[in-house]
Amino acid sequence: MASPDSLLNPTRDRQQLSAVYFFIFIVLGLSNGIVGPTLPTLAAHTQATLGQISILFTAQAIGYLLGSAASGHWLDRWPAHPLLMAMMAVLGVSLIAAPFAKLLILLTLIFFIIGLSQSTVDVGGNALLVWVHGRNVGPYMNALHFFFGLGAFISPLLVVAFIDLADGTAWVYIILALMLLPAMLLLRSRPSPRNPVARTHASAPARQTHLALLISIMFFLFVGAELSFAGWIYTYALELGIADVVHAGYLTSLFWGALTLGRLVSIPLARYLAPARLLALDIGGQLFFMGLLLIAGQRSMAVWVVSVGFGFTIASTFPSLMSLAERHMPIHGSTTSWFLVSASLGVMSMPWIIGQLFERVGPQGLSWVLSAAIVMVAIIFTIFQLATRPPSASTPNSTL
Repeated sequence: MASPDSLLNPTRDRQQLSAVYFFIFIVLGLSNGIVGPTLPTLAAHTQATLGQISILFTAQAIGYLLGSAASGHWLDRWPAHPLLMAMMAVLGVSLIAAPFAKLLILLTLIFFIIGLSQSTVDVGGNALLVWVHGRNVGPYMNALHFFFGLGAFISPLLVVAFIDLADGTAWVYIILALMLLPAMLLLRSRPSPRNPVARTHASAPARQTHLALLISIMFFLFVGAELSFAGWIYTYALELGIADVVHAGYLTSLFWGALTLGRLVSIPLARYLAPARLLALDIGGQLFFMGLLLIAGQRSMAVWVVSVGFGFTIASTFPSLMSLAERHMPIHGSTTSWFLVSASLGVMSMPWIIGQLFERVGPQGLSWVLSAAIVMVAIIFTIFQLATRPPSASTPNSTL
């Protein structure tokens, strides 16, 4: 009988398996984006105020963080596809149960479980794609995150489509759960990719840990900056009086639209540009647009330009960092957990820091924090590049 690895060697098999992961990430994006549009209905079902129902975001975030920390170890110890199928089943059951929960405490527990299962699928999808494609993962990784963004973009449209139906919210959650079934069946029919724990690298384990730490810090800063901009640009524009309620909302939508377009464009770019080169271009663009926000952040036109430019240039940083990591260390499940835990901590802390500065120094706190974050990324990226620089020709006996 052929080994699982031999079944993944043909290009067609790798691409078919990648397509399965892409579909899973569309559904994952849908499940992440569904909470906000359905929040009023969930509040009504549980007889909670909007202030009380907002605890769902916290519960989901805590579940996501804990799941990110644990799922890498699960992925290193158990076959990947059965693990993903189990967590997708948990996610499906939780999605179906959510709109029927009548008690806020029960709904909070359900969203904790949703976050836990989502993070396992997220860690698994990122790690498995690297295991399947190795050094050629760049365009596939960018495509994976494009499809996640596509799902998050479609999610509010799905709610609108069912809003006039009786129990429309329940149907949206049920449809999302049912969409997981074909993905689970496809995973069941495919062998799990091999975990590269035994793969040898020239780097010493201590050096790999240092490199993983540098990339984890960049994940913290990049993802924290992305979600901070998306979460605060609306209030920033209103507080400075450079946009009304409608146009401030357009600013947020424009940012996400530019980010989605950037991920689409990055798919072919990643085929021709090494991850480090693509990241260098991204960071250069982000520094430019953050500088523009610092200098001209009180002018309406500048803020519109920054929303488009920052969204476009930060679009491919997450997948490019994953691809960069693959070039210099084995991507185990636990390694991917490091990265996603760092990203989750950035999401939980950086927007909070900006909120504190909003109260103390005003809206300019947004530009200060984001600019500092991108400058720190540029410094850490430079350190990483120096640490991974090939030995010079004058020292032929040195090793990486």
